[in-house]
Formats: sequence, C-alpha cells, structure tokens
Amino acid sequence: MDIPAIELIHLTRDFSIGLRNYKLRALQQVDLIIPSGQIFGLLGPNGSGKSTTIKIILGLIPPSDGQCQVFGKPAGSCESRARIGYLPENPVFYRFLSGRELVHFFASISGMSGDTLNTATESALDTVGMTEHADRHVRTYSKGMLQRIGLAQALVHDPDIIVLDEPMSGLDPVGTSEFICILHDLCARGKTILLASHLLARVEEVCDNIAILNKGQLVQSGTVDSIVEDNGISNLRLRGLNSPKEVALRQFLKDADLELLECKTGRRSLDDVFLDALHENKKVPPS
Repeated sequence: MDIPAIELIHLTRDFSIGLRNYKLRALQQVDLIIPSGQIFGLLGPNGSGKSTTIKIILGLIPPSDGQCQVFGKPAGSCESRARIGYLPENPVFYRFLSGRELVHFFASISGMSGDTLNTATESALDTVGMTEHADRHVRTYSKGMLQRIGLAQALVHDPDIIVLDEPMSGLDPVGTSEFICILHDLCARGKTILLASHLLARVEEVCDNIAILNKGQLVQSGTVDSIVEDNGISNLRLRGLNSPKEVALRQFLKDADLELLECKTGRRSLDDVFLDALHENKKVPPS
C-alpha cells in the first residue's frame, strides 16, 4: 500500500489568547489523506484553519493533539522538511538580487554546493520559464514573474511535495494559464502539490481532489468530480438550437431535426458546493 504524501490524524490545534490564557481552537479533529502524485486543493474562508494546517505540515508549529505525517514521518522532522518546497501567499525576497542569484541562494541553504547547486538552479529556472529573465533584479519583476521565481526557489532542492498558498492571486488570465500548465507538468513528474486558494473555478480546473475547511473542521472532501456531480440535472450540448427550451425538449429536438451532441450527468459549480458546505456546517455545532 502506497504511503500518503500527507496524512492528518485527529489533528487539533489550540492557540492561547490574552492574559487569561483563553484557548482558541483553530483546528478540531481533522482527518485527511493527501495521496502522492496529485494536485490537492485546500479550500476554506478566512479563519477556516488553512494557514494553520499548512504551518503544521511545514513543521513551523506543532499540533496540540493528533498527528501530521509526511510520507510516514512526523511533520517538522528533518526527513519531512527536506521533502517539502513552499511558496507563501506574499513572499518577500531580496529585491537587490537577480532571479538567478535568488534561486542560487535558496539552493545553497538547502545544502547544495558546487556543480550540483548550479545545475539545480538552472533546472528550476528552466522549469518555471524564467531563464530568459534570470539576470534581472527581482525588484523589476512583474507579479507573474515574482510568482514564477518564487516557485523556482520552492523547486530548487527537488522536493516531493510542493505547498502553494494562493499562488495565482493577482495573476492575469495569461499568467494564470501558464502557471497552471507548470503545475500540471510538475504533477506529471510525480510531484505532489498542495494548493490553497480562493480561486474556486481554477481549483476545479486543476485539482484532482479537494478538501473544504470551515471553523477548523473538515466539512467536505473527495475528488472534484464526485463533489460537483449532481445527478438531478442533465446538461445538453445542442447543434442548431438558438434558444433553450424547457418543455418537452426531447420531442422538440426530434421535431426540429436537431443533433444531440452530448448528454451527461449534471454538475454544480465548485462555488456552489463550497458555499453549501459552509452553510451546512453552520447548522452543526462543534462536538
């Protein structure tokens, strides 16, 4: 049986607030498996526990209870940290460095040296399409270039898991499309990508599986297709139909000699599933 890339077992995290040591529960009994070799979407509104979950996976903070394992090793251990690359939502880089110098620096603090360091730097730049702009100062980069160079630093030590926090925020449609192509290419190479994002349409397009958090609880998880599928609705692709018909549609198509191109199980948008999941969660008090 394959070991999951990331496994959360009854994961709970409390934070102490104020002088009276009041406990704020950011995560409560979260159980989640993220398979290897997939693009996994982590969704939720602000304050849902996404950032806390990511920090625990990265080993930046420990859980209050439960476990987080990375390929079977405790999160935060040297073995697990070495297998993760991370791009935060708002990365702050040394703006006086060139892109190549920046990626070179992150490769060096990952323990690389000599020819291995140089080869890894050039490979990461090539993967994200930044070789041509690698000698420009970071301060001259556009938002899209900053995201690409940030992804390069996350990739340079060849991690098995890449954690991306809102990586497409602020990108134009072209930049977003190019970034998605890079993610698909990385997944095809066997990388596991954990993607936290509010861009639900893009998540639906790029992710294999998703999980929705709300108020620290896991409210829904599964494949994108299984979650957005709605068996009560059918979608029709029609040729030659100028306007939709709702009454006796099939008879209308037959009489009008129209060609039915497709009839498949209906789908709801991921936006609708997301909002419904949050609405249902409000009705269930925390255990």
